[in-house]
Amino acid sequence: MEDCLFCKIAHGSVPAYTVYSDDHVLAFLDIAPRAPGHTMVIPRVHAEDLAALPPGEIEPVFLAVQKVLRQLMASLNPAGVTIGVNQGSISGQTVPHLHIHLIPRFEGDGGGSVHSVVNNPPVEDLETMRQKIAFK
Repeated sequence: MEDCLFCKIAHGSVPAYTVYSDDHVLAFLDIAPRAPGHTMVIPRVHAEDLAALPPGEIEPVFLAVQKVLRQLMASLNPAGVTIGVNQGSISGQTVPHLHIHLIPRFEGDGGGSVHSVVNNPPVEDLETMRQKIAFK
C-alpha cells in the first residue's frame, strides 16, 4: 500500500534500524522502545493483521520471529521475551500493517505478562464460551 508506513519501511523508502531481513520479512527496532532491543517483525507483503496475512506468508514470518528471538536472547541475555501482536486499534495497533513485537524482559523492568493487558473475564461459563468458538 502506498500510504502504509511499514510498507515504505519494508521496501526501503523509509529508513529503519534493521536487525534482520529476507525476501519475505523485515525486522527492525521499534522507534519507541519499551525495552532495550524491542524489535518488530513485519511481512514485506501488506497485511493489515494476522487474519489478512496470505497463508504462504505465515511460515516465513514466524520463522523470522524465531530467528530474531534467538538473536535477542544470545546478544542481550534477557531473562525472557514478551512476544505480542496488537490486532485492531482497540488493542493498540497504531500502524495498520501486521507487526509482531519482541520485547526483551529484564529483572525489575516493571512489565507484566500478557495477562496484565486486559481484565474482562467472560460472564459465560467456559463450556458456553467453547461452544461459541469451536469449529463446527
